[in-house]
Amino acid sequence: MTTSHTDPDTPVTVCFCGSMRFMPAMLEASIDESLAGRIVVLPLVNMKAPDARWSTDEQRERIKTALDTLHLAKIARADEVLIINPGRYIGESTRREIAYAHQLGKPVRYLVPMEAS
Repeated sequence: MTTSHTDPDTPVTVCFCGSMRFMPAMLEASIDESLAGRIVVLPLVNMKAPDARWSTDEQRERIKTALDTLHLAKIARADEVLIINPGRYIGESTRREIAYAHQLGKPVRYLVPMEAS
């Protein structure tokens, strides 16, 4: 499912992907993207922070699976994806999300340009 953005009167929706450790960079980039007239969608649940909602292994696994599925749905509905990658770091989950975005034909941008290998 590729979302084509053809209506010039409708803002582009950009989905952020990246490690939750980069939340400050995500929030900073969300300001820039919003000021550029884009709708920003990003992950907001940091499961590394203590919380009673995911205090057991069973809760953590169930919630992580649900959040991963939800984030893929955000990517599918977005017009493009922005990878939040300070220090050019891209983890395993983000790599899967990039592959999914490519599979859907979504444009993928990087906050920090990746060096050609």
